[in-house]
Amino acid sequence: MKGFFITGTDTGVGKTIVAGIIINILKAHGLKTCAMKPFETGCLKEGDLIIPSDGLFLKEMAGMEESLNYVTPVSLEKPLAPMVAAELEGVDLDLEPVWKAYEYLKKRYEAIVVEGVGGLLVPIKKDYFVIDLIKGFGLPVIVVSRPTLGTINHTLLTVRALLSEGLSVKGIIFNYSMPPEGSIAEETNPQVISRLTDVPVLGVIPHLRVFDGPGLLSVGLKNLKIEALVEK
Repeated sequence: MKGFFITGTDTGVGKTIVAGIIINILKAHGLKTCAMKPFETGCLKEGDLIIPSDGLFLKEMAGMEESLNYVTPVSLEKPLAPMVAAELEGVDLDLEPVWKAYEYLKKRYEAIVVEGVGGLLVPIKKDYFVIDLIKGFGLPVIVVSRPTLGTINHTLLTVRALLSEGLSVKGIIFNYSMPPEGSIAEETNPQVISRLTDVPVLGVIPHLRVFDGPGLLSVGLKNLKIEALVEK
């Protein structure tokens, strides 16, 4: 099964948008593609239902007919690390639904895009972090990073941690989750990072205001190294 695990240098860097772009690129290249965001916190609550908005967005981007529970098996209301949110909400956080959903989707799709939660060392359970989740999926990793000041440190630390664990890092994507500052750091950081690591920079996504499938596909085709994402 072809696919990618989308992680970030931090929370709020735009992993969900980048995941949506990659889903649309894979679909445009003829691959039946699904999505997962196994753990989502900060979810909306409507009555007794907890709605994972990122999971819902990814489901819509992929055009999946399956229940949202297959996309996001674990949804928590408090905007905290999964371990902390689960403790405060009295939830016994179980990994089994995640792997059951993944096995189900693997049998029905040709490609999958999995989005993590926060950065690599966000705790899911005691002694189990996002980087352990990445190992479980065994997919090549795409790192989403901010282009702003401080990103050299955060990006290189993230890449080094992944490589030290023997994980495959497909590339780095810079995303303007906020409007550009027009700073010299934004201008130079992608080029500097490409010189400091052997992991390729796959592109820079501009600040977006439209998030429909065709719009995201157009942005991806214009700004990313597509051949790296669709190569066999």
